[in-house]
Amino acid sequence: MSTDERPLPAGLGVEDGIRTMLLLMPRMVGRVKRIKVPAELRSFDLAPRHLSLLSYLLFDGPMSVNELAARLEIAPATASLMVGDLSRQGILERREDPDDRRRTIVSIADAHLESIKGWLAQGAGAWRTALEPLTPEQRRMFVDTLLAYERAVTEGLG
Repeated sequence: MSTDERPLPAGLGVEDGIRTMLLLMPRMVGRVKRIKVPAELRSFDLAPRHLSLLSYLLFDGPMSVNELAARLEIAPATASLMVGDLSRQGILERREDPDDRRRTIVSIADAHLESIKGWLAQGAGAWRTALEPLTPEQRRMFVDTLLAYERAVTEGLG
């Protein structure tokens, strides 16, 4: 337990919840940032936006640039630029969709697949530890709460 963490009561009031989250979030972000990028990927200067893109490709498999853009909630042109950058560096592979030659299918290059799996496994393992004890309904509420927080922060920035 951190030195600034108080035991929480079973019923948590809104103000105590806010206080706890305001103290917790910076610590969590700081710890996540300390997850080391594997040595074989360090020279690529990967950013958080790349982590999301790589996560989708790792967990959901190869997909088109437009599918990636939709999942990342960015413009297809932005996704295309990211894919192009990572492809030039050899992290991603692009190939023509055999069913629709106008589409490009993107996947993680075999040479970097294990390094990327290992890198993402650290965060996935921590989430598994946090989420497994919860019921499906509790997990849904947790995820919905984080999404609501993200929306509120995003709206406050606009």
